[in-house]
Amino acid sequence: MKVQDVMITMGNFPVVDVKTILKEALTEMGEANLGLVCITDESKALVGLITDGDLRRKLLKVQKPFSAFFVDDALSHAKKNPIICNPNDNLKEVVQLMGDKQIWDLPVVDENNQLVGLLHLHPAIKKLIE
Repeated sequence: MKVQDVMITMGNFPVVDVKTILKEALTEMGEANLGLVCITDESKALVGLITDGDLRRKLLKVQKPFSAFFVDDALSHAKKNPIICNPNDNLKEVVQLMGDKQIWDLPVVDENNQLVGLLHLHPAIKKLIE
């Protein structure tokens, strides 16, 4: 089984561009009911990832008023080199990686670093169990 057999396709998870402010990125994240938002450049290459956990840790670490974060560029709060996978990767191996790294969601990129999907842990495990 491959990652592409289970991944969430583009348009079904939150993606914003590099010029998006954090408030807008958080809105996208909330509307999708996922704890992350992917950030892409104008060519749709993945340039960053914000997770709710990473954001929570940053808010506690950086001492500035909470409202001041909202107007920051989302990319300034993103992981710039997130762990990724490829659509043709072996699903079982990627799920093992996700477990080792304690990751719930993993961006799926092609050979040109173009974002093509998102692997969510629950559907992946369900598919492996079946």
